[in-house]
Amino acid sequence: QVQLVESGGGLVQAGGSLRLSCASSGRTKYGMGWFRQAPGKEREFVAWSGGSTYYADSVKGRYTISRDNAKNTVYLQMNSLKPEDTAIYYCAANFYYSGSVYYVHDYDYWGQGTQVTVSS
Repeated sequence: QVQLVESGGGLVQAGGSLRLSCASSGRTKYGMGWFRQAPGKEREFVAWSGGSTYYADSVKGRYTISRDNAKNTVYLQMNSLKPEDTAIYYCAANFYYSGSVYYVHDYDYWGQGTQVTVSS
């Protein structure tokens, strides 16, 4: 099986920064993505890395996804955080290109999530 474990969430003031980590099992992946889900809302795409990188418009310029392949770890650096960034953040892995990287169904495995809360 594939295991993904997120960490690094917490409470931060608006304008602050957090760095999320996602440690994964050793199986080579096509790519890794980050999603988030706010209360009462659907899970939404945030970023993906698999050679190329892609970002949701809502986070472009503020978030950076990066990888440490030796550690099988993917990071999400979040800067200039806003209250609307508050959500549970999930990492996800895909093992082939399904046609897009923007949808929940494009991914095969998911972590348990880590809470990010941004106060005003």
